[in-house]
Amino acid sequence: MPISTQEQTSASVAVRPPLAGWPVGAALAAAAVALGATASRYGYHRDELYFRMLEPAWGYVDQPPLTPLLARTAIALFGDTVWALRLPAIACLLGAVLLAVLITRELGGGRGAQTLCAWGLAFSALPLTFGHTLLTASVDLVVWTAVLLFAARALLRDEPRWWLAAGTVVGLGLANKHLIVLLLIGLAVGLLAVGPRRVFRSPWLWAGVGVAVVVALPNLIYQATHDWPQFTMAQALSRRGGYEARTFLLPLQVILLGVFLVPIWVAGFLSLLQRPEWRRVRAFAVAYPVVLVITLITAGQFYYPLGLVALLFAAGCVPAIEWMGQRPATRRALLVAAVAVNAALSAVVALPLVPLRSLGDTPIPYLNQVTRDTVGWPEYVHTVAEVYTALPPEDQARTVLFTSNYGEAGALHRYGPAYGLPAVYSGHNELWFAGPPPESATVVVALTRGIGWFERHFAECEPRAALDNGVGVPNEEQETTVLVCRDPVGGWSAVWPRLQHYD
Repeated sequence: MPISTQEQTSASVAVRPPLAGWPVGAALAAAAVALGATASRYGYHRDELYFRMLEPAWGYVDQPPLTPLLARTAIALFGDTVWALRLPAIACLLGAVLLAVLITRELGGGRGAQTLCAWGLAFSALPLTFGHTLLTASVDLVVWTAVLLFAARALLRDEPRWWLAAGTVVGLGLANKHLIVLLLIGLAVGLLAVGPRRVFRSPWLWAGVGVAVVVALPNLIYQATHDWPQFTMAQALSRRGGYEARTFLLPLQVILLGVFLVPIWVAGFLSLLQRPEWRRVRAFAVAYPVVLVITLITAGQFYYPLGLVALLFAAGCVPAIEWMGQRPATRRALLVAAVAVNAALSAVVALPLVPLRSLGDTPIPYLNQVTRDTVGWPEYVHTVAEVYTALPPEDQARTVLFTSNYGEAGALHRYGPAYGLPAVYSGHNELWFAGPPPESATVVVALTRGIGWFERHFAECEPRAALDNGVGVPNEEQETTVLVCRDPVGGWSAVWPRLQHYD
């Protein structure tokens, strides 16, 4: 990673250095190659299987429509493969890295700072994970970074028209996940606390708010006409893992980008608060603890503040290069080593580099939930197919499949047709609304995480198999029971309402 020892950081961010095209482009190209080369290893993530089976709509009970729409668009354009489905995720990471580099440049960072930002962020822990797998968080990362860049331009350049661009991206963010509201609250509190408060009198800011509402209006209408299911979903998630989420929120902040990059983004946080030339964007530093507190109170996921941490890292690259310039040889080696070691560790944990047969013998599945949720789907479907084909023909004709979660349903939807499996149903989140099964379906092959929850709704249930991914990776499906159940008590019209669950 070449970093110039002749770095000249502008005393005023009004003078923006040129874009470091070659080193930044090299970082983006390297990330694209690494992600593209590993995109098809292991398998689908459970969320990707879910997105794949959702029909286009203005919204769903558990999320807005943008990420599922990206998934289906990628499949329509490039084929029904894991690799095709992950192209939008790769694009999101590359876009987020480029936007972060532009933030560094906006803050006066020259060639060295931009190079550090590009290589450091492109191969950091959570961004690399979200670039490998298509998740709503993949889209959130590029959305948050774009909003922060446009806000920085509006504030630093005193060009309030950039609030229109920020509002447009906020609207797109609301069409992906409502977490963008956390960023807006954080920025608003920051501006009120440390200024510039006059921005609230700008008609351009409120025009940007209007643009955001217009862009997000279809999903907002969906939410309003469906009793705001996002609130129900948020409450369910909080109840499910609230204590654990709150306990580990702060400790896990150090692994968002990787441990070796923590000093850089901490330097960015402090510099935003202290540097006179960055006074207009001091609110960005305040926004981070505000978002942390909200995430803590609401028992949100530890990665929710990732977009702000990426901003802090982009800012921290400027003082990091200045620090390096005081003792160029020694400190350049330290910076390069920190980025290289962080990249290597991040790649091993975030990307499917370890052979699948050895994955269960490593700590990676425990360190990265995304990885363990990409293992075993074809094997699980094969087990279900064996149970189904063992049924008498007269039973097969009146059989449906039922799963306890959308990942299992998505896997059966993806791989089941090759085995001639019947329709799959689930009570999980949006999939509940596709039911109930026909009353003629009196036999069910069901996947359950504990006998008792499902079987009490049927005249009889019998365990037939247990799922096993064959490589010892501990995920939610491992050792799940495969039941054959008969005769729903009172018919599906009576049973189906009891099977709905949000989590």
